[in-house]
Amino acid sequence: MTKRILFIGDVNFYSKGSSRRKACRNLGYDIKTIAHTAIGGNEFGFAPQTLIFKIAWKLGIQLDTENTNKKLLASISKTNPDILWIEKGNMIYPKTLKEIKAKLPKTSIISYSDDDMFNPLNRTRAYTKSLSFYDIIFVTKSFNANYKELPSLGAKKVITVDKAFDQNQHYPIKITKEEKNILGAEVSFIGTFAPERAKLLTYLADNKIKVKVWGNGWEKFVSKSKYLIIKCKPLVNQPDNLLFTKGIIASEINLGLLRKINRDLQTDRSIEIPACGGFLLAERSLEHERLFQDGKEAVFYDNKEDLIKKIKYYLINKEKRDRIAYAGYKKCQTADYTHENRMRFMLKVTLDTGKLS
Repeated sequence: MTKRILFIGDVNFYSKGSSRRKACRNLGYDIKTIAHTAIGGNEFGFAPQTLIFKIAWKLGIQLDTENTNKKLLASISKTNPDILWIEKGNMIYPKTLKEIKAKLPKTSIISYSDDDMFNPLNRTRAYTKSLSFYDIIFVTKSFNANYKELPSLGAKKVITVDKAFDQNQHYPIKITKEEKNILGAEVSFIGTFAPERAKLLTYLADNKIKVKVWGNGWEKFVSKSKYLIIKCKPLVNQPDNLLFTKGIIASEINLGLLRKINRDLQTDRSIEIPACGGFLLAERSLEHERLFQDGKEAVFYDNKEDLIKKIKYYLINKEKRDRIAYAGYKKCQTADYTHENRMRFMLKVTLDTGKLS
């Protein structure tokens, strides 16, 4: 009998949640969805955040502006899912999960998050109080599981999974000369602003390394260097124009910068860049070294001086750069770093809990 999943998450085309939902369908699950991000808010599909919303967030509350709890309770009895899959779920109330537990005791309630959920800046009061109601919490920040951080807040079972790529979005494609000129760079970084990232990129520019940056949160950062070009918008894949993928392919070197506030040891870019056939030059970490062989499938740097040395070396050694980029692409394929494979693992773990017949 086909297992049923009620999926709560962001399902915009470019989102990781959309990739995971699609993976569930590809794996043969009957999946129903409640989107907790409004479509049509702005060009990237997010609902505009009001001043009240921002103030509430500062107080550890995510306002349920889309009535997700109400929709969930209305849907749960109709769908009678085997698995309730909640992406992050900062707006989900503990009383909602408690009611579901009482109504459907055989339903496995699962949480998934890409963020460091032990960091109070990433979780709400509702999320913290709801931890004990989840049967399994899947995280991509190994600290949350390995150091029993979320269990210390009430979580029953926390399991780490690696990042992934979407085989329908992240793959080598041909780009035009115009796209190369607009999107390309000798060195590029695609990602959200963070102080340590800005400091490092400024250091590169001060040493006459040309860098182009695409991402959110860079509006207040002012660069006076002609070597540092800030594009204050993210490169986002859409069904008719894979700009994110093209931006990676158009760049000679793609930086993989870890975010300190999230205690990153890997990021989405760690997998997506090689999967697109791009050359990844990333900060060294134990997880990066486990995912890719340094110097053969990706290149890792130890400090800012080492980064400059390796940028200069690989900019003039195209053949080696291309060989490493191709090997990184092949590693993503042979090791199956896809969302589908990650979901296969997580759903198997869920089924193996013994709750599902």
